[in-house]
Amino acid sequence: MDTERRTGSERKVGSVTYRNVDQEYFQQRGLRRHAGVWSLWALGVAAVISGDFSGWNLGLDVGGFGGLLVATVVITIMYVGLCYSIAEMSPALPHTGGAYSFARSAMGPWGGFVTGLAENIEYVVTTAVVGTFVAAYARPVFSELFGIDLHELIWLAIFYVLFVVLNIVGIEATMRFSMAICLISLAVLAVFFVMALTNFDASRLNDIAPAAGGTPFLPFGAAGIFAALPFAIWFYLGIEELPLAAEESMDPKRDVPTATIVGLVTLVIAAFLVLVLNTGVTGAEAIRTSGEPLLDGFRVILGSGTGAALLGLAALSGLIASFHTIMYAYGRNIYSLSRAGYFPKWMSVTHGTRKTPWLALLLGAVVGYGLALLLNWASGRVDSEFAANVSGALLNMAVFGAVISYALQCLSFILLRRKYPNIDRPYKSPVGVPGAAIAGIISVIALVATFLNEGYRPGVYGTAIWMLLGTIYFAARGRHGLVLSPEEEFAVTRGEHGHPETEGYGTTKV
Repeated sequence: MDTERRTGSERKVGSVTYRNVDQEYFQQRGLRRHAGVWSLWALGVAAVISGDFSGWNLGLDVGGFGGLLVATVVITIMYVGLCYSIAEMSPALPHTGGAYSFARSAMGPWGGFVTGLAENIEYVVTTAVVGTFVAAYARPVFSELFGIDLHELIWLAIFYVLFVVLNIVGIEATMRFSMAICLISLAVLAVFFVMALTNFDASRLNDIAPAAGGTPFLPFGAAGIFAALPFAIWFYLGIEELPLAAEESMDPKRDVPTATIVGLVTLVIAAFLVLVLNTGVTGAEAIRTSGEPLLDGFRVILGSGTGAALLGLAALSGLIASFHTIMYAYGRNIYSLSRAGYFPKWMSVTHGTRKTPWLALLLGAVVGYGLALLLNWASGRVDSEFAANVSGALLNMAVFGAVISYALQCLSFILLRRKYPNIDRPYKSPVGVPGAAIAGIISVIALVATFLNEGYRPGVYGTAIWMLLGTIYFAARGRHGLVLSPEEEFAVTRGEHGHPETEGYGTTKV
């Protein structure tokens, strides 16, 4: 057990030091409760829905239809175990910290920091990669409909500015927009599914020419299944962000688990329909590196022209939905780690009247856009290959951070069951420890798979360096200035205190 020493305005617990703060500290970092169960469901589904519009198809390029199909089944099993684990942990630890909060209580400050940093990488980079897909869709659509032809990087900058502002406006606007754009996105997918049934050709599913030793179903052999794992994750990546809304939920103990599980069911249905129908309409070969596979599907059905372009404009809704809601996630992730002192504390200051973490939102946008600029410059590719190259590298970077976070969250679930057997658990996972263990093992396998594509390795190495530098910062500075935020107080008191929904903020009882 960590020993505690007090000296004046600070207390040292094990290898970290907590510094006392006054009530004003938390007043400057306030959030506002607003979200209900369906708002949270929309937030979770919207965060992921872009994966049905772009990104998933790059798995066809490394695994073929069969490889990606099997990989999607495996990844679906992983997300079932992960989401049930999160559904149990979140209402038991109802903090904005999410993954960091779970790991902090289960594995101490170092485990909490590494998990939070991995999730930080996931969300900041995911926003950038979804943004590149938004830009890839926006350029041809606006060019065909309005004669406006801007480079993808300009479109990316425009969307970053628009949605940082929208997220700063307030939680009410964020949730209302998430609900509207989520429903529009699902409607666009439903229209496509109905249209695709009349143009579906099963022979197109396996039209990638097999490599040596491959088959039409597995053109790159069994190794293609392994290589396709990171891209199958794109069908679900982001649903795990819902615990980050716990301190803005009206009833986190009831609403977060319900929204998580219902959201996952929604995404499973959409994932398999998109994989089969989109590929069966266009052919796997035609969209294996496309930045706009769903729009390509509409073009096959309707032909190129105004009709397809209009539907492409509607298809932008899915990408915008994820861009907006993942931006919400990185804002709350940075906010919670900063509020507790793991990141510099100035990052967690919220807007005085709107109660949104505006500095965290702005900082994540600058980093994400900078990554897109860097990779676009480094790739040296022509515009037509922008999405396939820049987005592909960013996607693997996002998955790299995500699967580390997933593995640590699954481990946290197992440790919390053992270390905190008596804390209030309003929801219990039906798959329990075995489900969490299986999900954790699959996430580690997926982590290894991110290194398979040689062209994407520099980005993955860059992400590893990001984690290393963050850890060095925490070791040298961050761990000496922690604050007893709700996540920290819960961990230090082993669940006795640190419940913001009942105790409020700044009333430390340690």
